[in-house]
Amino acid sequence: MMAVRQGAASAKAREAERLREILRRLADSYPDAVCALHFTNPFQLLVATILSAQCTDARVNMVTPALFERYPDARAMAQADPEQLQEMIRSTGFFRNKTKSLIGASQTLVREFGGEVPQSMEEMLRLPGVARKTANVVLGTAYGITSGVVVDTHVARVSARLRFTRHAEPEKIENDLMRKVPREEWIAFAHRLIHHGRRVCRAPKPKCQDCMLTDLCYYYRTEVAG
Repeated sequence: MMAVRQGAASAKAREAERLREILRRLADSYPDAVCALHFTNPFQLLVATILSAQCTDARVNMVTPALFERYPDARAMAQADPEQLQEMIRSTGFFRNKTKSLIGASQTLVREFGGEVPQSMEEMLRLPGVARKTANVVLGTAYGITSGVVVDTHVARVSARLRFTRHAEPEKIENDLMRKVPREEWIAFAHRLIHHGRRVCRAPKPKCQDCMLTDLCYYYRTEVAG
């Protein structure tokens, strides 16, 4: 029994060291990783993040300059004509649902928060179209509040390949990451994983030959190196 406990403790220590080394290499490789969406205030980031669902940040950044000029704040967007707004955001995909979310969120901001984007997870989740991912992006990037870990498709994919999680549901993935990654690194960690997922750990063909994590990666060990 003692040998079993010692073996388990040793395995746990090795896994903790692997995590620390992954975090260190990510920080070294992406020291300036930040949110790729363009914004100048929390409301603009909220809008851009809602638009980014099932859409690239590059496409969103092409749409938002004209959008923000016409609707500079929550009060303006709360009164937007749905058909006009749909046309402005059509190229981001799912434009009807996104229009409902943007107008609904803006109306809630005006009605309940004086037109300002709130600074707590509980309040953010009261906005139509806002789930934990969007809330974490806005709270972490606009306010520097470590409410959780952003889990987008890149974070989910890279986390699975590195065996940080065995779950597919975003909230369960986030819970696993929050348990493993130090809280003070949550915001930067998510940005770095997103950058790594976009540049190297792609789907469906990861560029493992360019990856600095192969010796620490379960996916590489089992699916690539054999």
